[in-house]
Amino acid sequence: MAGEVIVDALPYIDQGYDEPGIREAAISMVEDEKRRYRPSKNYLEHLPPLNVSAFETEMMRTEFDRLQQRLPMETMSMKRYELPPPPAGKLTDMSAWNECLENSMAQLEHQATRITNLELMTDYGTEAWKSYLEVLVKCVAAAQTQVAKLKKQIQEVNFQRKNVQMQVGEKLRDLEANWVGLVGKNYEIELACAHLEKQIRAYELANPEKMDTD
Repeated sequence: MAGEVIVDALPYIDQGYDEPGIREAAISMVEDEKRRYRPSKNYLEHLPPLNVSAFETEMMRTEFDRLQQRLPMETMSMKRYELPPPPAGKLTDMSAWNECLENSMAQLEHQATRITNLELMTDYGTEAWKSYLEVLVKCVAAAQTQVAKLKKQIQEVNFQRKNVQMQVGEKLRDLEANWVGLVGKNYEIELACAHLEKQIRAYELANPEKMDTD
């Protein structure tokens, strides 16, 4: 039947895998098959086309373009943290001083927010980290349980394969023994026939007149 694969290897009962040159010969056969094999269909045609930019943001695309053009990275701007006075020409301008005042108040508010965040982290950061670690431990335990389940399934499959192959191996050994016995009997029969033929020829040579009479 076209496309049918006949598995004729029984690794649990076959012998000779450890003999010199067997592994190299198998690898050579695999490599030869890989060179000659030409896929007859697209095995990924049921999957949608791969969208490699599905999770890219505008910032990521800009950065990728910069890397592709081999441009240097822009240095971090510290201007927002500076508290410059008004320009020399606006030292008497009230609006310029108001802008500087608003900037300094924004800087102070930013630092106050940072202090609040640090205080919150000091008070609750440890417990939050412990909760995060507990979640990680549960994830690891779930993954380990899944791995153990898969290993058990693999072991059961291997055990079934071994059990089936051992049963088949017994049948093969019985059939081989019967085949050897039949081949031996055929050989004995051939030897007996050859011996009889030899005796008949010898008798014919010894008694030619009788053979002519017959």
